[in-house]
Amino acid sequence: MKKILFILISIVSLLTACETKESDKDLQRIVFDAGDLKFISTSMNTIKGTSSALYGNQEALTSLQEEKSLPLNGSILKLVTWKYHDNPQYIGGTITGELLSIETLETDKNGNINYQLKDDSKTKHNSLNRDNRIKYIMSYKPVTRP
Repeated sequence: MKKILFILISIVSLLTACETKESDKDLQRIVFDAGDLKFISTSMNTIKGTSSALYGNQEALTSLQEEKSLPLNGSILKLVTWKYHDNPQYIGGTITGELLSIETLETDKNGNINYQLKDDSKTKHNSLNRDNRIKYIMSYKPVTRP
């Protein structure tokens, strides 16, 4: 009888020990496909809890390396911003979560700049100014790789 009671208690404790976090159930991670664009740089805004990655083609990379104020003709830059969350698998680590926005800068052969914002966040961008955003994106320093 003691063995049966011990086995029953063991099974019940094993089944109740496994717990899933319901708060993470609704989070949806979206992987951004940069296509032919290469990773250039990254940044984090700890106040807003966001993480951004900058992607671009070779002309865009050259513009940033030469610290130009405007992208070279034929440049394509995409600044992708995600909300970040604590990583449940590693204490102190963070992972990207919801995709908030994609800002795209493209220059044509004549040097005309096309700026587009695809915003999936619920925040309002009242102070968003095209020229300020272009200046901000052009202020990124490319990551150097050994």
